[in-house]
Amino acid sequence: MIAPNRFSSLLRKGVKSRDRKYLYRGFRYTTVGGDQVKPLPVAPESLNRETPYNICFLRHGQSTWNRDNVFIGWTDTPLTDDGVLEASVAGQMLEKSGMMFDQVHTSLLRRCIRTCNLALMELGQEYLPVHKSWRLNERNYGDLVGKNKKDVVKKHGVDQVKRWRRSYDEPPPPMSDDHLYHPKIDPRYQNMIHKIPHSESLKNTVARSSVYWENVLAPALLEGQTILIVGHENNLRSLIMRLEDIDQKDIINLSIPRAIPLAYRLDTNLKPLDRPDGKLDEATGFLRGTWLGGDKAVKEVLERDHKQVYDTSVVKNLETDPKRDKWKNWRDLKGDANCKKANGAGQVLTGRIPHSGEPIPKKVVEQS
Repeated sequence: MIAPNRFSSLLRKGVKSRDRKYLYRGFRYTTVGGDQVKPLPVAPESLNRETPYNICFLRHGQSTWNRDNVFIGWTDTPLTDDGVLEASVAGQMLEKSGMMFDQVHTSLLRRCIRTCNLALMELGQEYLPVHKSWRLNERNYGDLVGKNKKDVVKKHGVDQVKRWRRSYDEPPPPMSDDHLYHPKIDPRYQNMIHKIPHSESLKNTVARSSVYWENVLAPALLEGQTILIVGHENNLRSLIMRLEDIDQKDIINLSIPRAIPLAYRLDTNLKPLDRPDGKLDEATGFLRGTWLGGDKAVKEVLERDHKQVYDTSVVKNLETDPKRDKWKNWRDLKGDANCKKANGAGQVLTGRIPHSGEPIPKKVVEQS
């Protein structure tokens, strides 16, 4: 692991770290406060030479407890058949975007690990080592783990459950040491039982994911590597909150859909560059990243997920509704250019990274 002060050192040195010669991604610049902000450089040996994106976040596919509308936390639930399909489609979206990755990071939980493997298969990048860390685990939902979400809403109310699920610093009630799903019974945590939380807020999740960001992810980005992070909703929210500087009071309104890649272009300060259309995403209203599935599709998924948890008038399980065919329809994207156009972002920049001394090309794929 890279020492904590390595991140600060690299950030101060910028593109001159390790005295290596870097190539700039030959795409647009943005201005902030009148100062020109440079895109993050790409290392000459980087595999990602067809797109200007530096980092991509991907939430895992549907697991058994996602399907059953149950609080999961650190419980190691497997992917369903639909979850396998979701992960494969996510990989197809990544393949059509032109992105290639130098590093892949995920949690210790198999719903993420398998999603990661399936996506890499679609990309043809199974050869990449996958770095796993408990610091990228889902947040621990405490005593809520194993309980049906809608039943909890009926008992405690929408506002309380939303604060437990999405607020910054209000954790759910802690799980007892004899809880049926306590992580201490899982052998993968036998050497870190003292670190297992009894419950976590997003603030707690930010604290542990920040260690991984500063020690592992940020140094790799500053060295010109392109990174894929396959994670869980709340550990991804913790990283995106930091990346986008989302206020603590606003983070309650940010949700992340399953299995739809979110790609970012970063500047040399590891902050997002504007989307090609200059707007925030329409799905959440917060983000400067590009949803490869398109803003409209993401918005529809998030609306459905909200009803699945909070709308007690909806009796049927929306995760098992026969009409839920979006993934089967999205699989039809295979062979067309919709993913590469990144619907909802207006346009996505593509093209080979120029070598030193070459004129800077700019190829823009317009949204149809």
